[in-house]
Amino acid sequence: MWDGQYASTIINNHNQIDQLNSQFVGQTDPINGQQYVPLQDFYVIKGQVPIEEVTINGQTYYVIEANNINPADIAGFYTYQGWVSNFVEAMNTPGTYAAVLPGNSPVFQWTNTTGTVAYQTMLYEHYYPYLNGGAVVILPNETLISYGTTDNPSGSAISFASPSQLYNLSN
Repeated sequence: MWDGQYASTIINNHNQIDQLNSQFVGQTDPINGQQYVPLQDFYVIKGQVPIEEVTINGQTYYVIEANNINPADIAGFYTYQGWVSNFVEAMNTPGTYAAVLPGNSPVFQWTNTTGTVAYQTMLYEHYYPYLNGGAVVILPNETLISYGTTDNPSGSAISFASPSQLYNLSN
């Protein structure tokens, strides 16, 4: 649970991803012919995270005290729900970097989940203006993970939050 700064923003981002998933998951990607997959939003916090444990009606919750976190240290992302842990692991792998796909990238045509998610993140940004799609993390072994980011929180201290490098297959 989040408390304070960004709590309502994160809830709105999450609700928009859920709404867009309801609208698009199961439909066919016109670029690669594959079905859209469920995307999941998640948030990365750089450094120590102040957490308070609270019990409500006998259930224990952990509350992130967002008012005590530097906004530059919080970044929002979204990707295929099955890749969230892989994405976080990739962020912590030396040699991994982030890049943006050009609009004519052949990645969008790949008939796999990477191609579908690449296009789907760009599709979602057309329906919710606080999302940015068409990014990839590239692991040292050249594995790509397609993802998008949120404008708010944008986590300027987290390099994957606003990739500036353009990814071409010849890179």
